[in-house]
Amino acid sequence: MKLLSFLFILFVAIGCKPEHSFIVKTDKGTVEGYEKGDIDIFKGIPFAAPPVGDLRWKAPQEHETWESVLQTKEFSASPIQSKPKPFRMWTAEFISPPEPLSEDCLYLNIWAKNTKEKKPVFVWIYGGGFNSGSAGCAIYDGEEYAKNDVVFVSINYRVNMFGYLAHPELSSENDEGISGNYGLLDQIQALKWIQKNIAAFGGDPNNVTVAGQSAGSMSVHSLVASPLAKGLFNKAIGQSGGFLGGNRAVTLEEAELKGKELFDKLDGKSIQDLRGVPAEELFQMVNKVGYTSYAPVRDGVVLANDLEGSFKSGEFNDVPFLGGWVSGDGKLLSAPEISPEDYKKEITEEYGEKAEGYLALFPGNNSDELQASISKKNMLGFAGLPVHLLAKYNTQPVYVYEINHVPVEKPGFPNYGAFHTSDVPLTLHNLHTWDRPWRDIDRKAETLISSYWLNFIKTGNPNGEGLPEWQVYNNGGVQLLNDSATFEPDLYQAELKILSK
Repeated sequence: MKLLSFLFILFVAIGCKPEHSFIVKTDKGTVEGYEKGDIDIFKGIPFAAPPVGDLRWKAPQEHETWESVLQTKEFSASPIQSKPKPFRMWTAEFISPPEPLSEDCLYLNIWAKNTKEKKPVFVWIYGGGFNSGSAGCAIYDGEEYAKNDVVFVSINYRVNMFGYLAHPELSSENDEGISGNYGLLDQIQALKWIQKNIAAFGGDPNNVTVAGQSAGSMSVHSLVASPLAKGLFNKAIGQSGGFLGGNRAVTLEEAELKGKELFDKLDGKSIQDLRGVPAEELFQMVNKVGYTSYAPVRDGVVLANDLEGSFKSGEFNDVPFLGGWVSGDGKLLSAPEISPEDYKKEITEEYGEKAEGYLALFPGNNSDELQASISKKNMLGFAGLPVHLLAKYNTQPVYVYEINHVPVEKPGFPNYGAFHTSDVPLTLHNLHTWDRPWRDIDRKAETLISSYWLNFIKTGNPNGEGLPEWQVYNNGGVQLLNDSATFEPDLYQAELKILSK
């Protein structure tokens, strides 16, 4: 006892506070997290019933209540996926924890400053191509945002076949006659949980921003589009990805056909048969037959059959939006092997009388020029066109950016430039979670960019004292972000116009 008293006195004497638990009551039961400094942290709070057994390939269900205090001090398992491991530019900080992986994955995490004032809420949705991902990645840590009076929430959702498989047999199980989109429904369920419970953690349910990167950004665009998400958030941030102007969201008929083809490759097993197969075993069975194509489904319920038509008619969640890309996004998609002659022929066939204008904007007279044009077109098609079209229909302010900051090289690694996902540690103020020898210029970019994000989360406007002005995207205008900021009123407008067809 004397030793414990001495240790406590020592902590106080050197200005430290021992880590201790913090308890909050939710609508399903009481959770116990822990405190780090003046930040309360809760990891692994269930927001839905485990989607296992008969709940596999079904919309998320309400979690049962619990009696005892639930310990929420560790991240939950990540969704079932291929064993995560670093590759190319995506080092360990960007990768889901390799274990545990489980079908029982519907949990969220909260970081919040322990003060009485209601604070804006930020909900982070991870990327991973709808095949992988986890809220437990190091670069998704919420402590820095919490220090800036934002309640940071990160959520898990089902991915790959567990999150987006459609099949006629599955569609016949529910009244709407649809299947797939379980991952999107997980996100909506998490937002419903936040509306019910976030006030107990110091958050304002009337000031919620949804945000995500890559497939997470596509998810944000889907939530903006979905009638089922109406009233669950007030602002949105989409980093590198979207749906308008592309074909990345499939029709229900297409998704069901792919699901049927998969089941045929699995010896025609029924849905009920496959619900009885352990998740890891089933995942390996599917990988063996080489099925990896998953995406949100335009099913007429979760997402409109005609996405752009629903935006044209105003049937979407019209909220302030901040969106954009990094300059290296175009290199995410591999450039086809094509000669300058074949490139011109292909463009002429596709664009007809507009081909000359297209080739002036995306020239391909030699190999280097051709690769640069394909990369620019990929970047704009993947991330620029969706936010450009959204801004066309949104009545609320839309702010568009391009991040071109190149992080310092890591010794022994190639320089990948401003690569896809390199923006996340900058926007979330998390360079400290990424093992590189950071320079003052990197820190300056982090402070500038995250300040814009925090302002938008709090007010719906990224501008603030001491920051270069960022104008609304009124038919054009991109904020170039590095260690400084410049507004370019006409950047890419000609390219986006011709890509809009």
